[in-house]
Amino acid sequence: MARRKKRGGGEVQANWLVTFSDLVTLLLTFFVLLLSMSSMDKSIVRQVVSVFTEDVGFLEVRSTGKIEDRFKVLEKILQKPWEILEKRKRILDLLFPDMVLPKEINRSTLEKNLEILQRPEGVALVLHDGILFAPGSAILKPEAKRILEQIVELAMIWPAPVNIAGYTDSSGGIRVDNYELAAERALSVLAFFREKKIREDRLSVSAYGPNFPLADNKTREGRARNRRVEILFKLNNYTYL
Repeated sequence: MARRKKRGGGEVQANWLVTFSDLVTLLLTFFVLLLSMSSMDKSIVRQVVSVFTEDVGFLEVRSTGKIEDRFKVLEKILQKPWEILEKRKRILDLLFPDMVLPKEINRSTLEKNLEILQRPEGVALVLHDGILFAPGSAILKPEAKRILEQIVELAMIWPAPVNIAGYTDSSGGIRVDNYELAAERALSVLAFFREKKIREDRLSVSAYGPNFPLADNKTREGRARNRRVEILFKLNNYTYL
């Protein structure tokens, strides 16, 4: 009887070893699988992601996390251009809450240098050069980038193309320099948008120089208003040529 008990215990021990070896084998297989997935070609991953995102339209896959609710509210408001005049203050408050305003630009300066205009194609955010560039320069000020960052966030969820257009005043008459400066400023803003990973096929750029002024170039105030960059958020229901 004693020998039988000993033999039986040995059989139980052997069975336990077989089960344990099977578990180790399964764990090894699992870790090999994880390793192979982690080393997968990134281009394959992009292709797989594109299959699930190609029907989303102009929305982007972002790694920065959740879009703030204020931008979603803004997107809905700007879809109704006929209401923007009466909702201008609300739009500015949503787009530029106090916590995001750079110290160099107070709310009064912002409201003076940023207009919201209805265009046939959509809604234009009009930024006068005083908050974007130094006189005669096409290099964005550091505080201008803080302002543009908020507009970029809105552009990220906007469902249609965005156009960036540069304008100047007519000082010295219509000169090539006016068009060049307008183009360089528009391209500076375009480059900033591209740095933030907005898809290039969503963006376009224009330069009009002194054409299409907003105010009288005969006055100092009028010329200041005409020196601007317009960021046009187009509407999906607009017919593009």
